[in-house]
Amino acid sequence: MPDKPAARLALLALFGGATGIGFAPVLVRLSEVGPSATAFHRMLFALPFVWAWMRGEQRRAPAQRRPAGRRDFLLLAATGLLFTADLSIWHWSLQFTTVANSTLLTNFCPVFVALGAWLLWAETITGVIVVGMALALVGAAVLVNVSFQVNAGHLLGDGLALVAALFYAGYLLAVKHLRRSFSAATLLAWSGLVSCPAFLLVAVLSGEKLLPDSSGGWTVLIALALVSHVGGQTLIAYGLGHLSAAFSSVSLLWQPVVAAMIAWVVLQEPLSAVQVAGGVVVLAGIAIASGSLNGLWRPADRT
Repeated sequence: MPDKPAARLALLALFGGATGIGFAPVLVRLSEVGPSATAFHRMLFALPFVWAWMRGEQRRAPAQRRPAGRRDFLLLAATGLLFTADLSIWHWSLQFTTVANSTLLTNFCPVFVALGAWLLWAETITGVIVVGMALALVGAAVLVNVSFQVNAGHLLGDGLALVAALFYAGYLLAVKHLRRSFSAATLLAWSGLVSCPAFLLVAVLSGEKLLPDSSGGWTVLIALALVSHVGGQTLIAYGLGHLSAAFSSVSLLWQPVVAAMIAWVVLQEPLSAVQVAGGVVVLAGIAIASGSLNGLWRPADRT
């Protein structure tokens, strides 16, 4: 029988993680350094916390599996590079389009995740998930519809966000696969060792500004690390270990709703009544998809 409490806890973790990363686009816009440099600092400040968490787990459970052998380290490195590509391209898209547009288009990845999970693991895609996904995507599109502007700048930013969605889907599928063997902390700690210097390399090659000018700039980077990575990504990795990849990606469409609300308050990017209705439709789609939660549960080897 499926473990209903574990599935519910995983669902709450996904919503918590989506809320955490919902702060990311606004914090990126507020950053005083370049987009890839922002991602580098996000990883740099997050890694000590993630590694401390992993070490604590290992002390409590010495028998917990650790990476060993070329295959494990290559898979963890590939996950880190997928995350690097996703965030680097997404952060650049935020320079050319609105927070709502970029966040929505990046989160079109559920379609790619569902197809990938079906092709790789023959993961069942139920009619309930399809209906919920379609409704959530329509709602997300309505959420940002008013903000779409037909100009070269926005088109470039929107295109970059769609490319980022492909890498984001690859990252989520990689996390789903590795969570069968490793804990969320282990996965993020080791993959982060690859993505952190990769972000720095991209930032240097792009000629970006690497250090903020003020204490406020440092505060933004630290907040991005703690809220969006330590909080957001770890909770998402936990949830992916217990729920199907397709359903998990649909649940993450809560992120553009959070991002749009925060952007309204912080960046004065107002939401119309139509956009608010779109956010409600997103929630309705997620609720429909969660109707078959028992069948979506997948046991993880590690917590």
